[in-house]
Amino acid sequence: MDLYYFMREALKEAEKGWHGGEVPVGALLIGRSNEVLARDHNRSISRNDPTAHAEILVIRRAAKLLENYRLNGMTIVVTIEPCAMCMGAIINARLDTLIFGAFDLKSGAAGSIYNLSNDGRLNHRLRVIPGIMESQCRELMQDFFGKKR
Repeated sequence: MDLYYFMREALKEAEKGWHGGEVPVGALLIGRSNEVLARDHNRSISRNDPTAHAEILVIRRAAKLLENYRLNGMTIVVTIEPCAMCMGAIINARLDTLIFGAFDLKSGAAGSIYNLSNDGRLNHRLRVIPGIMESQCRELMQDFFGKKR
């Protein structure tokens, strides 16, 4: 699996979100044969939906495509460390692997603030691979918020 290829694709999604007025987070859901099953970016603002994070949208799309609410053996690639809501969805979907770019030191739930990915009280664990293209992912967010100020 070419993690850098998939992260570049997730960054393209994040940039689409930025151009649409959204916080620039992009995500891909990768199937067992390393095919992209779903791709999207944050749409909370445009949809007036606080749950329309990139991660939630790709999980919904892949589950619908596969007609299964369990996504065992699959991988999610996200530009920024998921929040608690998104980690809950990732865990409940039974994804095997989470790959993300930059840590979110304000609301990250895969190691920085919380570590839901390895919480022994939950019935599912997943492998987490952080820091793929970290500087590019972090810079995109910093540029976005820098321009908003």
